[in-house]
Amino acid sequence: MTSGKILFSEERKALADAVYLTYHRKNTNTAGGNFSFKTVDKNGKEYIIMTPSMMSEAYHGKISPSQVLVVDYDTEEVVAGEGKVTREINMHFACYRTNPDIKCVFHAHAPNAMFWATSHLDMPNVTESTQKVEYIKVLDFAPNTTPELAEIVRQELLHSDGKLPKEYLLDSHGVLILTPGADGEEALNKALQILDTVEWNAEIAYKQTIFQKLGILDGYYSKGRKIGTIDDLIHHRPIWNHIEQDEGYE
Repeated sequence: MTSGKILFSEERKALADAVYLTYHRKNTNTAGGNFSFKTVDKNGKEYIIMTPSMMSEAYHGKISPSQVLVVDYDTEEVVAGEGKVTREINMHFACYRTNPDIKCVFHAHAPNAMFWATSHLDMPNVTESTQKVEYIKVLDFAPNTTPELAEIVRQELLHSDGKLPKEYLLDSHGVLILTPGADGEEALNKALQILDTVEWNAEIAYKQTIFQKLGILDGYYSKGRKIGTIDDLIHHRPIWNHIEQDEGYE
């Protein structure tokens, strides 16, 4: 786990690569985003591999593995890395401590998803590849980086069904993806996949909304079934296909 010249070198490189990929695919912007995942050392002690502050604004998605932070899970102290800890660390730890099955916390500013978030609308989940995240809910607004935002997320997780993965919309702020995995790197890869596919879903759901207003469609459709209407959207009734199951889909 700790091979190489720096502590958790492979894990830190994986996160640095994820930052570059996300920024340059325009799934986040210079206003920020922050990613982390769990790992353990050879003695079973837990750490969080976390992006440094200003990863987008100052470095435009190009950070080195040595800049990526290693944070002690128990004390929340930075034990390695050149950057400063993200101000959103409260939200990350709120997720990890509320549901221990969460192995990756991924917050980004994906533009199509932010359309739904800033409208304070749940996102209709219409594509086959996004069914694993089920109901894509928008959470109440709280300013970014605040304890209030972390508490909103914590309360949502406390009252949720505990199933993973999940993607939430953070009102006027972005998306929050929470994934499980055999290890943190697997969970990180799942989060990247969800970010990309839900971003496509966000645009498709928007176009289905327009088609309803034009009278071309009479509702939202997914896998051959009508799964909701604009009235459901307005009243925050979950819109996703929970009838047609994805047999064998992971």
